[in-house]
Amino acid sequence: MRVFFLDQSGKPGGAELCLIDIAKPYGNSALVGLFADGPFKDLLQQNHIPVEVLATQAIQVRKESSLVQGLKSLVQLAPLITKVIKIAHEYDLIYANTQKALVVGALASFFSRRPLVYHLHDILSKEHFSQTNLHIAVNLANRFASLVIANSQASKIAFVQAGGRPDIIEVVYNGFETKKYQTDESDINKLQQQLGLQGKFVVGHFSRLAPWKGQHILIDALAKCPPEVTAILMGDALFGEQDYVQQLHRQVAELGLENRVKFLGFRSDIPQLMAACDLVAHTSISPEPFGRVIVEAMLCGKPVVAPKAGGVMELVEHGLNGFLMTPGEPHELAQIIITCLQETEITATIANNAQTSATRRFDVAIINQQIAQLLSHITSA
Repeated sequence: MRVFFLDQSGKPGGAELCLIDIAKPYGNSALVGLFADGPFKDLLQQNHIPVEVLATQAIQVRKESSLVQGLKSLVQLAPLITKVIKIAHEYDLIYANTQKALVVGALASFFSRRPLVYHLHDILSKEHFSQTNLHIAVNLANRFASLVIANSQASKIAFVQAGGRPDIIEVVYNGFETKKYQTDESDINKLQQQLGLQGKFVVGHFSRLAPWKGQHILIDALAKCPPEVTAILMGDALFGEQDYVQQLHRQVAELGLENRVKFLGFRSDIPQLMAACDLVAHTSISPEPFGRVIVEAMLCGKPVVAPKAGGVMELVEHGLNGFLMTPGEPHELAQIIITCLQETEITATIANNAQTSATRRFDVAIINQQIAQLLSHITSA
């Protein structure tokens, strides 16, 4: 089967990392078409996945964009759509991995007569999307997609509630190469030494720095914890959110936490950094569609605390394989951090349970088999 994948981003976010795992088994039978150049292209090439940058100009429309902005972008998209239609004729199906990719892929599907798959990595709600973009995504999927793959039940429910057709959507969780999350003790000790984390209780936060990701919640909670509790923040601003990064630095200074919070920026050694933590905190204040970082922490054998909302509820059972907190509640988060600091045996059992269940549920080979069966059904119909 020849698959033409489309993705809007030049930067590797959660949806893009998921796409690498899905595209890799197809080898030279796949092509990933990107709407922007950047480090994601390099990652695809490192994984021996054919990739082509299809656009030279960034698409000037965002999740909160209005109808007028959306219409203006269609003019800008015309050369890109023409190029995608031409390439699509050489493939068996078009696989749109993001919402902008859905817009382009839907039109290309219509003109090339190739089936369209839309991988839904978002909770389609007014918290994250303008009414115009919600309407466009749902209607394009309903009209042109042969299949919508949702990354969680939460994403599926939101799609249907927004008017999406329930007969075209299937839930397939993200897959992970579980061996990537096995780390040597010597590497962990070396990393802890380099970062000055020895003798500390380390809480890790792994995501882009954005208001809805809630890093400010963790910093507030840290101020309520004993002095040996330290936080490391992986990630940086992606989509014009530099003001929030500055706000976080001011918050750290105002609370006198300069020696207890480390901003590490984007890193490629995520499994090793997670293994160097005592707890991984996920603090989104809006519902997460899935929660890739949560599963990664579990695979590293680390306890995780996450908000009880969205797709997280499908991953974490409180007190069994992790901890759940009320979104946006730093006091509650602080109490969980202190519990993990003090109740080491219980916390270790929870971490072991998490590692066992995540290894069983999210192995990439099993997930890719599920997707391959769905795609095969479409192309043979």
